Amino acid sequence: MQDHHEQEIYRKRRAENRPSRPLISLVVPAYNEADVLDHFLADTRAVLDTLDLPYEYVFVDDGSRDATADIIAGRLNDGLPGRLIGLSRNFGKEAALSAGLVHAKGDVIVVIDADLQDPPELIPQMIEGWRAGYDVVYGHRVDRSSDTVMKRGTAKLFYRLFNSLANIDMPANAGDFRLIDRVVVDALMELPERNRFMKGLFAWVGFPSMALPYERPERRAGSGKWNYWKLWNFAIDGLTGFTTMPLRIWLYGGTLVAALSFAYAAYLVIRVLVYGIDVPGYASLMVAVLFFSGVQLLSIGMIGEYVARLFNEAKQRPVYLVQDVIEGTPAKDGSASDAS
Repeated sequence: MQDHHEQEIYRKRRAENRPSRPLISLVVPAYNEADVLDHFLADTRAVLDTLDLPYEYVFVDDGSRDATADIIAGRLNDGLPGRLIGLSRNFGKEAALSAGLVHAKGDVIVVIDADLQDPPELIPQMIEGWRAGYDVVYGHRVDRSSDTVMKRGTAKLFYRLFNSLANIDMPANAGDFRLIDRVVVDALMELPERNRFMKGLFAWVGFPSMALPYERPERRAGSGKWNYWKLWNFAIDGLTGFTTMPLRIWLYGGTLVAALSFAYAAYLVIRVLVYGIDVPGYASLMVAVLFFSGVQLLSIGMIGEYVARLFNEAKQRPVYLVQDVIEGTPAKDGSASDAS
């Protein structure tokens, strides 16, 4: 499924110049994933070895408190190609993903979660799409039955709201699972913002893209790290990072309320001049005061969200801090290593 028909000429030119043996980098953000790592490595290596292409793993330990780092370091010591990026604390998945992209050396980069809800069996199809000239091949979740009804509903609402307000088109039900060309990674690295909403950034940079439908399975082991409060804040970050429409809505709303207020004030003046002085009702007065007070507080809160993001950007703190990088075996042609 092609997303950008107008870029057909660019896609064909890219297809003609693809290297025959690209280095594949698997970028894997990991936070307390010790229970699933052995399954993940077994499944991904079984797929990668069939490609007969050089590959490497780029694990990003996002401040894990279990044996995640120990397991990965041990596998790297046994000959697993790639590296482990250890962050100084838990910075969040978006920061960990950014760190992985910075340290990936591949011609193509596959972003994948360690929980195996992103099927590694799709990687060969992603490579085929890349060879056809697409710079981005993203997984499109056609079946989210593994998610709760509430999560599916709120996700659908978020995508619809985001695409209606933002000036970019972010594919619905497309997570971080995707293959991206080196040129896309270089473009992402030029974006300086500290609030990293990666799904939005992937859509913002553009480039010829292709959707790859798949059914999202259950986690193989361990437990999910997201909760509804985190998802809510994640959605707010996404909306405020890519559109100022909420501010405009309050501008238009304020203009409408002001116009209605002036009209009502004119009506009261005319009524008093015609019928004499009227004693206003207490109930109607309180309703009006409470209503407009609520509107003001809500609008101030919306403005505060944008001011808070300006504050974070103005501090210019790094998105993440790295405490250590543990290197494994360099990627080699064919089956990169015999570690198990």
